[in-house]
Amino acid sequence: MLSIGALSKRTGVKIPTIRYYEQVGLLCAPDRSRGNQRRYSAGEVERLGFIRHARDLGFGIDAIRALLELDRFPDRSCEEANRIAGEQLVAVRRRIERLQSLEKELERIALGCNGGSSGECYVLRSLFDHTLCNGQHVRVS
Repeated sequence: MLSIGALSKRTGVKIPTIRYYEQVGLLCAPDRSRGNQRRYSAGEVERLGFIRHARDLGFGIDAIRALLELDRFPDRSCEEANRIAGEQLVAVRRRIERLQSLEKELERIALGCNGGSSGECYVLRSLFDHTLCNGQHVRVS
């Protein structure tokens, strides 16, 4: 059995994040020691590793919850897991498109700067005056 600190070190997931995953139901509430410390089993280490890997791939909490639920039934078709992964792939491709658009606009703005004084700086003027940009920008998270 591992403490929450040892679990954090083993998986690379920060302690507040582990607690959050417990709150949202991705991890079950752990057993407690006599001193009321959380104690985690090897199965929970594996589950947290799954969650971390899924988060690294950009899956949201609801998608991870659904994937973990599917894992509980090994004889079930993997069609639903494939659908969830496909939706994530589409979302990643959309994000890449937005990032590429932002890259082009930032490059255009940066190249517009002639290195003169900040009072004449095209970068600063573009940030103050959105009409100097080549369209709308959507923040990419």
